[in-house]
Amino acid sequence: MDYPRITKGRGRLYESILDTIGDTPCVRVKTNVPDDVRLYVKAEFFNPASSVKDRLAISIIEEAEHDGLLKPGQTVIEATSGNTGVGLAMVCAAKGYPFVATMPTSVSIERRKLMRFLGAQVVLTPKADKAMGCYNKAVELAEANGWFLARQFETDANAKIHENTTAREILADFAGDRLDYWVTGYGTGGTFSGVAKVLRAERPETKIVLSEPANAQLIQSGHEQQRTADGSPAASHPAFEPHMIQGWTPDFIPSVLQESVDQKRFDLLVPIDGQQGINASKLLAQQEGIFTGVSGGSTFAVAQGIANQAEPGTVILCMLPDTGERYLSSPLFEGVGEDMDEAEIALSQSTPGFHLNE
Repeated sequence: MDYPRITKGRGRLYESILDTIGDTPCVRVKTNVPDDVRLYVKAEFFNPASSVKDRLAISIIEEAEHDGLLKPGQTVIEATSGNTGVGLAMVCAAKGYPFVATMPTSVSIERRKLMRFLGAQVVLTPKADKAMGCYNKAVELAEANGWFLARQFETDANAKIHENTTAREILADFAGDRLDYWVTGYGTGGTFSGVAKVLRAERPETKIVLSEPANAQLIQSGHEQQRTADGSPAASHPAFEPHMIQGWTPDFIPSVLQESVDQKRFDLLVPIDGQQGINASKLLAQQEGIFTGVSGGSTFAVAQGIANQAEPGTVILCMLPDTGERYLSSPLFEGVGEDMDEAEIALSQSTPGFHLNE
């Protein structure tokens, strides 16, 4: 970077916040990565509501508008662990649709507050009922009130937006360059399915790495997901256990994900422990200044493991789905205090003035 830094503006004006979704940057990370390996992260927290799910949210709503499935002023409802809900709350606020989210009480408090701040209503379901509980509640409320159910786990709009945007951005950013590995986790499976489909066709040399929580390996288990006639889950998957990586791996295999699993659109399936994801998220924050959540940390930990075993010259890209601010009340921030610790108190007292009176 030349000194001094100079910016020139984007060269355009925006009619809506929704026009700023996408075109997120790929940023090189060097900490704990061999010098002869290039590891990049795709920073999805640059989206306006700070997660990759902004792409899904705009796709669901605009596809439904185009197909006549969503009427002006109709209420939108969706089951969510948080990021899709925040994205839908933003999109619905910008477009004038009421939005209702259903979510389990196990999800971080700041997510429900963010949705409510954006004008949404949030209906909580018991933690013991897992993702299936909030999913079934959303279906019930949609049917009872004639609301539009977003169906992020089944809709074609999910993978489609990643084919049309995320994958195209990756191809453009790595045009004329190597891209040996692309690494992601899964929630709905939309990012994985959409990007993997395009990479298989246009960058077949790129190895696709999919990850899931070590204690909730649904795909690795080989157990088939029970489904209803419309592809929605009929029951919790038998291999599911509660895990630390919010946004990843609900207690069922979404149909959006299942298609790509059946098509074998991944080369490696790597389990990751949630605590490793937390440690990696802290490393990114404290040594790279990159602020991402547990899901991003988990993806990065997998990519870092590949980097440390890779041949010289290898190029890796991994997805960072969201911002660390979604996790303030979660284990990610355990040990991060609100008050001064002993070292900070000593630093304050090392000069005579402006002491905080307790």
